[in-house]
Amino acid sequence: MANEINAADAAKAAAGKAGGFLKEFKEFALKGNVMDMAVGVIVGAAFQNIVNALTNSFINPLIGLVTGGAKTDEDGNIIVSAGSWSVGGVEFTYGAFISAVVNFLIIAFILFLILKATNAALNVAKKKEEEAPKPDPEPTKEELLLTEIRDLLKEKK
Repeated sequence: MANEINAADAAKAAAGKAGGFLKEFKEFALKGNVMDMAVGVIVGAAFQNIVNALTNSFINPLIGLVTGGAKTDEDGNIIVSAGSWSVGGVEFTYGAFISAVVNFLIIAFILFLILKATNAALNVAKKKEEEAPKPDPEPTKEELLLTEIRDLLKEKK
């Protein structure tokens, strides 16, 4: 009988934890953070297309010139095919790796600039809030009483 009670208590506790988890997830999803992340992912994907176009149109041909050649795939994208060495019959290509690294560095640099600009804008907004003049604090009861006494003494003179 004691085992049945413990099992029931454990089931209730598990249900409570699951409900708490769902409540927590609902709060997270409705805060707006999820929407901000979704917009970021969409903008990032669109930006990746721009960087890929830059890399395929300008950077890959330059890397192909330096490494010894490039070819195009069925979509017309330039693929760096040269720039390799062989060891024991195994070919190691470094041209495509260099192209991928350059592509990554461009994306990382642009995202760094965007984040830096965003943080600067947020800091300006925070500074404006901090610089707003605070109203003078209302006098305490003690100060009001002292002011009243002062005024009464002035009247007697």
